Amino acid sequence: MRTAIVVVIIALLLVFVYLVYLHYRSRPDAARIPSEPANIPAANARAGPEYAYPNLDLTPGAIDPAVTQDNIQSTICVSGYTKTVRPSSTITHRLKLQIMMAYGINGDPSEYELDHFIPLELGGCGDCVANLWPERYDLEFGAKEKDRVENFLHRRVCSGGLTLEQGQNAMRDDWVKVYEQMDPPPP
Repeated sequence: MRTAIVVVIIALLLVFVYLVYLHYRSRPDAARIPSEPANIPAANARAGPEYAYPNLDLTPGAIDPAVTQDNIQSTICVSGYTKTVRPSSTITHRLKLQIMMAYGINGDPSEYELDHFIPLELGGCGDCVANLWPERYDLEFGAKEKDRVENFLHRRVCSGGLTLEQGQNAMRDDWVKVYEQMDPPPP
């Protein structure tokens, strides 16, 4: 009798395992775990120097879930929108110092902009620490150049030349590459 029970239990386990196998076989993407985040190239594959990009472990980027492709004409494409979602300087100054410490930066805070990796004008999260990083002003491929790319992509998204997701991914993947390919080329 015990042998029959053991055989039934083993048979039920095999059926269960087979059903799980069939379930995941019909949904191959669900069973696959990517080795790297989607659309983020390895650091050595990027066009710019390492300092031009945030440390992805500290600043992976974050988007504002309230901004969608369907509502960009009433959110990011409205003049003055970023003022409505930008955190106050009281909050950002404290965050800037904390994030500089996390990045191991002991320099003068005035040499850095607390930048949104995914910019507000492309639906980036305004107050998410995961979207903020200390970006230098005075280096080639610093804050000033990135601002030009942000404005360029914002115009493209709002005119329908790119989707919101494409604009966000262009920033996340390699904003320096976009900068180098902008037409007309930057000064």
